[in-house]
Amino acid sequence: MTNPVRFTKMHGAGNDYIYVNTMAYPLENPEKQAVRWSALHTGIGSDGLVLIGSSEKADFSMRIFNADGSEAMMCGNASRCIGKYVYDAGLTDKKTVTLETLSGIKELQLIVSDDDTVSEVTVDMGTPEIGESALELEVGGQVYIGTVVSMGNPHLVIFVNDINDIDLPAIGPKLETHAFFPDRTNVEFVEVLKDDEVRMRVWERGSGITQACGTGACATAVAAALTGKSGRKTDIIMDGGSLTIEWDEKTDHVWMTGGAVRVFDGEKIISD
Repeated sequence: MTNPVRFTKMHGAGNDYIYVNTMAYPLENPEKQAVRWSALHTGIGSDGLVLIGSSEKADFSMRIFNADGSEAMMCGNASRCIGKYVYDAGLTDKKTVTLETLSGIKELQLIVSDDDTVSEVTVDMGTPEIGESALELEVGGQVYIGTVVSMGNPHLVIFVNDINDIDLPAIGPKLETHAFFPDRTNVEFVEVLKDDEVRMRVWERGSGITQACGTGACATAVAAALTGKSGRKTDIIMDGGSLTIEWDEKTDHVWMTGGAVRVFDGEKIISD
């Protein structure tokens, strides 16, 4: 017996996920499906699988599974894409949408174009949890100094003089699985380009190198402000695009603004 499931491929700053409206297409074993569907050569190809559902606490809910099947607490880029998905699909006519995630309820402010589709989304990412500001970790005979910030999921932000000198495929997984992080961590390497503009590359926990990371961009902006490398509003330039992050001094909340792009729709046949 086969069961067709409609999906939409979307990306935010190149961070691409497969989105399923589980209110219309319930999906069993999302951990297994995330691995299968995310595979580049044998599946759809993505950084993971995102499930959009109903919520008793918010307008909608989000569950996100990485390419390795592990479940993430939060994803900023996916949140923005969900804002575009639910508005453009006519699931809501609100321009301020609340989203239930495993790291709490997030507020999405939708920026709508003249054609009545969402072009950008600003997300209230909440208050950062700040850990060690100058954590020293030795990996492969080299010491890395980073700032620990949680944006609903853990991040290690490391500032470097030249981001091109970093062998991310080699060092990323070693820092992700360092003994200091028993539940693993996301890793960002960051080069300051000019005032309030930085270049970031990311190794995501459970997905490896990705084109962008919304929570990572937020963690980077917080770490840059904490260490005096930028002000409270920073442009984060990543492999797949840019995000503007503002850490509001009055509320202590982090606001993320960026685009959301629908790539294509499709149908996946699931065999029982």
